Amino acid sequence: MLPAMQINVSTRHGHLSPASQSKISSKVFRLKRYFDRLTALNVTVDLENPSLPLVEIIASAEHMHDMVGHEVSADLWRSVDGAVQKLEQQLRKHKEKVRDHKHVQNTKRS
Repeated sequence: MLPAMQINVSTRHGHLSPASQSKISSKVFRLKRYFDRLTALNVTVDLENPSLPLVEIIASAEHMHDMVGHEVSADLWRSVDGAVQKLEQQLRKHKEKVRDHKHVQNTKRS
């Protein structure tokens, strides 16, 4: 059985409503599709400059170094979507690497 994934949403220099935190959690939960061994996703929203919110997502998984995606844009939701897209790309690439590596090992044995 795979371990449950923990999602933490924190804010610096401001406050997010519980509804916004919930929406962010549901958006980052989709990352589980790309790599099912994720154990934790830490989302930090920095509202020091309210016109340019910074979103940083750190993905932790077993047998893998942490991956980070961050984005700054004029809109909070664009920042969240941009950071999620960057992590999706990293996770897809990592999964491909792992799959190709295992495939090469299997063909050598034949």
